[in-house]
Amino acid sequence: MRSVLCVFDLDTSAASVILDVAAHIEAPNWHPDGYLIVNGGGALFRVPLDRPELQRIDTGFADACNNDHGISPDGTQLVISDSSRTDDSCIYTLAVSGGTPSRVTDVLPSYWHGWSPDGQTLAYVGRRGGPFALLTCPAAGGTETCVTDAFDHVDGPDYTPDGAWIWFNGECDGAVDLWRIRPDGTDLEQMTDDDLVNWFPHPSPDGAHVLYLAYPAGTKGHPADCPVSLRLMPATGGSTRELLQLKGGQGTINVPCWSPCGRHFAFMRFD
Repeated sequence: MRSVLCVFDLDTSAASVILDVAAHIEAPNWHPDGYLIVNGGGALFRVPLDRPELQRIDTGFADACNNDHGISPDGTQLVISDSSRTDDSCIYTLAVSGGTPSRVTDVLPSYWHGWSPDGQTLAYVGRRGGPFALLTCPAAGGTETCVTDAFDHVDGPDYTPDGAWIWFNGECDGAVDLWRIRPDGTDLEQMTDDDLVNWFPHPSPDGAHVLYLAYPAGTKGHPADCPVSLRLMPATGGSTRELLQLKGGQGTINVPCWSPCGRHFAFMRFD
């Protein structure tokens, strides 16, 4: 397998290849200082946009990082989901330059997906005796709150840039659509209603769009190495449009991947 790290430009509707490696890397984040972060083999890597290469980030004892990682709104911290010291995925934070992780979540499993724009709260998913639910807790750790557990499965929560909504994909009776909800668990609203299997919504930093990944109808779960499409819809909902088709799925855009300006996003395809 080859992993191809790409950037899509909304102004030109074109994708460019940033890095092509004969290894499995996933889930790009975009740091405002001009580099991307990906995971692979349990580690995290920095990829400078001006000189693309894999530069390993020191994550201390955390050497079993999965593809649910990200960057704090002020760019100073990383958040990771790792299972090196626990029986299942646990959320930690550490300095963006690397270092020893600090544990955030007490209850497992916990898979990070979103950081509130004010930097105070993390959004994630976890299984707490039932199906996966949407949860939040203070970024420094503390009591977690269940935002919603009213689905057969929940994944991919991500905040809007004003912090007013959390978008996520939710499964009900076999249909996987995009939804949004207030951080306090009110005003649940369905945002897609089609035959596609829709995952990982990411509101753009300029508040204009929501990027997401769509599997063909009938797909179960969020597998890798599938024919998928990346799609865009207005932040208020409405008609969606296909940006491109590719081979991907798991690892393509699992986590926030927009550039700070909201005119580009990073993604993975797998050849």
